[in-house]
Amino acid sequence: MTENNIKLRINRSNNKTFKACLIIFSGSAALLLLMLISITQGAAGIPLSTVIEAFTNMDVNNPRHLLAVDMRLPRVIAAALVGSALAVSGSLMQGMTRNPLADSGLMGLSSGSGLALAICFAFLTGISYTQIVLMSFMGAGLGAVSVYTISNLVPGGNNPMKLILSGAAVSTLLSALSQGIAISAKASQNLAFWTLGSVSGTSWNQIKIVAPVILASLAASIALSRSISVLNMGEEVAGGLGLRIKHVKFIGTLLVVLLAGTSVALAGIIAFVGMLVPHLARFAVGPDYRLIIPASAVLGAILLVAADIVAKTLHPPVEIPIGAIISLLGVPVFLYFAKKQKRGM
Repeated sequence: MTENNIKLRINRSNNKTFKACLIIFSGSAALLLLMLISITQGAAGIPLSTVIEAFTNMDVNNPRHLLAVDMRLPRVIAAALVGSALAVSGSLMQGMTRNPLADSGLMGLSSGSGLALAICFAFLTGISYTQIVLMSFMGAGLGAVSVYTISNLVPGGNNPMKLILSGAAVSTLLSALSQGIAISAKASQNLAFWTLGSVSGTSWNQIKIVAPVILASLAASIALSRSISVLNMGEEVAGGLGLRIKHVKFIGTLLVVLLAGTSVALAGIIAFVGMLVPHLARFAVGPDYRLIIPASAVLGAILLVAADIVAKTLHPPVEIPIGAIISLLGVPVFLYFAKKQKRGM
């Protein structure tokens, strides 16, 4: 390799790093602006000056202050947390499996959490929200294990479409079980909220329980990003470079389960975020997961906050589920990449 080629690669790497930093910092500023806008929007509009006043000089006797701080602020924080969590979980799954279609909603994790929540609503009505979150983790783990087990039993090698088809089969089965349990226990109305996906009604108590888990998992994902980049080169190359593959996959899968399970417990089932956002990040910053994962966290938060604004303002006072809005974006992208995978087979 000539000296000019080495310099060219270094310059390209520096450009990607600069672009990633620009996306992260400018995206964070845009996210804060969107969060402020989201707090002002809804069935009852609140002037931006009133929102700022509520944060700086709270008046408990002012109903608009209470609406902004106690109802809309936790909602918009939930949207940002869930968007980041789903996007980063998708990045981790795509990096570990080398599968561009990987997403927690398509790989059985969300439907597994939904089954756990159906069991909670039907048989464990008196449990606390913390216990619901723990049950959601267990359900997400069940979904992930089921998908990988079925995929490994089916011949055909390490084919991305095989994993997706296994995920579709498991998701359909677990969703059917969830609906059956909910209907038999007359809890289908409670489950409908989680199935459609929404952050409305989020409380500060829920944020206090869920936020530390998501933030810690995001930080751990960023710390693991270098290993994910190496693993994405292929297991043979990663093993040759001395990477402890099983160790990285175990930690990565655990983080995916924590991020996806917490997201479902907080906002219900929202598919396609984990598939769509990492592709946007990869297009912007390149194939290095040290850049993809933090960029995905910011872009995922922006996407969910923006979708929540649309959900509240498109047809007030009726709110459209966030899951439906994201699906309008995610389905065409999924079909596009599925077609590309089919051509590559």
